[in-house]
Amino acid sequence: MPTARIKLISRNRTAARDIAKQIVEIAKSSGVKCVGPIPLPTRKIKVTTRKSPCGDGSKTYERWQMRIHKWMVSIDGSDAALRQIMRIPVPDTVQIEMILS
Repeated sequence: MPTARIKLISRNRTAARDIAKQIVEIAKSSGVKCVGPIPLPTRKIKVTTRKSPCGDGSKTYERWQMRIHKWMVSIDGSDAALRQIMRIPVPDTVQIEMILS
């Protein structure tokens, strides 16, 4: 039986978590073995810039940060469960990677 590993990537934590919960509910309702959602390490992208446009003046900085949240769900795949998962409406802020092995 093939295994599907589904990785959810998003800047919006709640959107990705909601999609992961929907995937787990579909797996449980179809009677398929499911592991997850497993939170993966959050990637923090930091950018520091000078506030002054010309570089003169006081040395004040703006610090920007973007967090990228990841979750992984592993499902022992049945065709019916995977078809239902493919029909989940996914917002634009969430990326899904699916690996079948």
